Amino acid sequence: MSSTPRTERGTRTRAKILAAAETVFSELGYAEASIVKITEAAGVGQGTFYLYFETKKHVFDELVEDLNRRVRHAMTEGSRGAATRMEAERAGFAAFFAFTAEHPALYRVIREAEFVSPEALRLHYTRIVEGYIEGLSQARDAGEIGNVDPTVAAWALMGIGEMIGMRWVLWGSGADAGADSDPTASGTSAVPPAVFDEMMRLISGALRATDPPEGS
Repeated sequence: MSSTPRTERGTRTRAKILAAAETVFSELGYAEASIVKITEAAGVGQGTFYLYFETKKHVFDELVEDLNRRVRHAMTEGSRGAATRMEAERAGFAAFFAFTAEHPALYRVIREAEFVSPEALRLHYTRIVEGYIEGLSQARDAGEIGNVDPTVAAWALMGIGEMIGMRWVLWGSGADAGADSDPTASGTSAVPPAVFDEMMRLISGALRATDPPEGS
């Protein structure tokens, strides 16, 4: 179990350790990362680490939760004030891509969680989807979108965001999509406006779709 800091200094120290863990897990992967490397990156002693985290897995789980909290906050703030559901979708995706560009560790850490901490992985996606479902349900009831299943739509839209972000933000706009390319060669970038617009066109069409005629 992690310990909650009792002082402002303790809060800063804990945040420093989490930031170091984000860097180390992202660059080395879970297997090669170690508490020693994390504390060295944070500039603190190992004894200080154990004041807040018991094991490497505990700090990994806390990092997943921290990244989840921050990306949800970024998306919520990004879409705040949107007048329509589609405006909210566009602003939310833009905020997600911006966060991903600033924190590429989100991809590697979350993908490693599938094997390191499946419970943390499930919690990460579930927390994102819960808020998404609520927003889509309200938009459907208000007639802003078609008669879609909010749960299915939420998971599908989250998948779109992850894949578009991985291809154009994580790999970089100039990355060759071919099988022989190095997906990490171009570093982080931004989703090109034309790609973003096409993605939103597809999402808009899907969310506004009506039920097909009976027998089709």
